[in-house]
Amino acid sequence: MTEQALLLVHAHPDDESIGTGATMAHYAATGTHVTLVTCTLGEEGEIHLPELIGLAADAADQLGGYRVAELNGACAALGVTDRRFLGGAGRYRDSGMMGLPTNAHPRAFWQADLDTAAGFLVEIMRETRPQVVVTYDDNGFYGHPDHIQAHRVTMRACELAREQGFGPEKVYFQAMPRSVLAAGIAEFGQSTGNPFSGIEAPDELPFGSSDAEIAARIDATDSADAKVAAMKAHASQIPLDSWLYSIAGNFGGEFMGVEFYTLAYGERGPGDGPHGWESCLFAGVTSEAKALVDR
Repeated sequence: MTEQALLLVHAHPDDESIGTGATMAHYAATGTHVTLVTCTLGEEGEIHLPELIGLAADAADQLGGYRVAELNGACAALGVTDRRFLGGAGRYRDSGMMGLPTNAHPRAFWQADLDTAAGFLVEIMRETRPQVVVTYDDNGFYGHPDHIQAHRVTMRACELAREQGFGPEKVYFQAMPRSVLAAGIAEFGQSTGNPFSGIEAPDELPFGSSDAEIAARIDATDSADAKVAAMKAHASQIPLDSWLYSIAGNFGGEFMGVEFYTLAYGERGPGDGPHGWESCLFAGVTSEAKALVDR
């Protein structure tokens, strides 16, 4: 058996669904072996369900275990069966937002030894042999320390894997074109309860890439409903009255189902449209798909 293989590295449960859920569901549905690696349990997350407040880090500190169950539900909605925690569940702890005392927790992912953490990821790569890897850019998309560390760990792991002869052909970073952000600001910038509230220009946001920097636009509108279902599985983090669902209600699959990426490593494949963006993350991949023999 040979398989096209995609590996995604995310910091916390729910990151996978919000940022790359449609892509994951789309490729899983078309037969690609999709592996999700989550780096922490998300113990420091904000809780949006009042009945779960007692699980918070400053109370019972049980939110991480609850979020494992939410992640399982989200992956089921996305059709992703190969889900793992870096180094095993609980190895690394959610570091909290940048500059908080939680960054210094002895198990905080922000404090992880880079080569040790990368070594865990290398072993997953050795088993699954992904041709394509997806993670965050060097700012972690928006500056969260665990996202930044996920970037560092992933890039180091890819380097080590290539040295051993089985690294991925392409590495992508989750991205958002500034042109799309500008359209969102124009449409929603004066309303409340969304990230564009009060924002006048894309440069005011902590993320965004120029259209020239974007390499791939994945139209996974066929998987938009799966992405919404996955997000709803993360109910402790994404309330049902979230702005995400409000915008999705207005724009449906176009908002939920189209995801963008920059290319960090590898050769850009053939594209189309006015920008020549790839429509498939595997565009131009030449390596023979790996036989998954010891699963």
